Amino acid sequence: MYSEDDINSAVASGALSAEAAQSFRNHMSQVRALPRGSEENFRLINSFNDIFVSIGVVILLLAVGAIGIAIAGAIIPVGDYFTLLDTNPSEADLRAWRETSDLQQALQISLAGALVAAASWPLAEFFTGKRRMALPSILLLLAFVGGVFAVILGIGVGFVENGNERLGAIAISISALVAAGAAWLHWRRFMVPITVAAGAAAVAATVIALIAAGLGPDLIQENIMLGLVFVAGLAVFAVAMRWDMSDRGRTTRRSDVAFWLHLLAAPLIAHPVFAALGVTDGSNIGIGSAVSVLAIYVVFGLVALAVDRRAMLVSALAYVLAALTFLFDRFGAVELNFALTALVIGSALLSLSAFWMPIRRAVVSALPADLQAKLPSTEYAEAIAAPAQSS
Repeated sequence: MYSEDDINSAVASGALSAEAAQSFRNHMSQVRALPRGSEENFRLINSFNDIFVSIGVVILLLAVGAIGIAIAGAIIPVGDYFTLLDTNPSEADLRAWRETSDLQQALQISLAGALVAAASWPLAEFFTGKRRMALPSILLLLAFVGGVFAVILGIGVGFVENGNERLGAIAISISALVAAGAAWLHWRRFMVPITVAAGAAAVAATVIALIAAGLGPDLIQENIMLGLVFVAGLAVFAVAMRWDMSDRGRTTRRSDVAFWLHLLAAPLIAHPVFAALGVTDGSNIGIGSAVSVLAIYVVFGLVALAVDRRAMLVSALAYVLAALTFLFDRFGAVELNFALTALVIGSALLSLSAFWMPIRRAVVSALPADLQAKLPSTEYAEAIAAPAQSS
């Protein structure tokens, strides 16, 4: 499978003319009756070798992390808790054991993260920089950013374990900010499309953690945190749209970056909305909430059609399944509730997929003209006519 990035690279190197590349895009759009951009192409696996290498990467990084944990255990040894209990320890002894155990845990997280991050970069130099392998590149990016995040996260865990949740939240925010910097550095070197989404997630975590630290544990409630997550989701969605609008034809790496940003934004938006309706707690759901879930899912569907991205539909699917199951159960179809739910959802999704372009054309045509000009075109020829860019 060849991505748009591969086609653009072939054009840039002279191996393929721009006219031939455009003709290929036109041909594939006509064959599939769908513009290539509307298929939301993203490269996850080039060949089975990607899977083979990914397995090796995961095993190696797990081993490196385990070595870091073992080294931390040797630096700060902690005796067995049950052996300590057999000695009839005093309260001071138990407190000292807990403090040592917390310190060891913090060092384990930090040292394991540092070693994983250190190992991920040279592996990325080969498998991402030279071999341009898709799945290993994603795993190595996540391992590098996650490892950097863990380096300082261990300190935050130590604060939280010691009961200082405010300092713990500050440490977590700092670790997320450093992770965002690591994602930026990785992007400058390798330009893996998912990197921008990883950086956006780190920035969102930084802001949320700082707000949590400012409010303090006494004022932080679940609805406040859900509200912060929802606002973060809207912000990430706005960033995704900026990337999307810079490549309406979806022929460059910018479209791949936008794909991962939409994939991040969708659950951040969907979960707080449906959690507020009580869907995440099955005992609180009622007929009104279930109907509201279906109505919101329709709104999500209209947004997905307008921006030509399906991530929001997929992220909200589990909540819709729960709502429909409840409705069928409430109205007497107890034995068939799962079958009926699957039938309705499956039929709706397949119908939407089959008639995506006609339905999308109707939705987009109802929008203001200036907004239509910023969205991907609903016509095959126009949707692929945007000139290719390097990034």
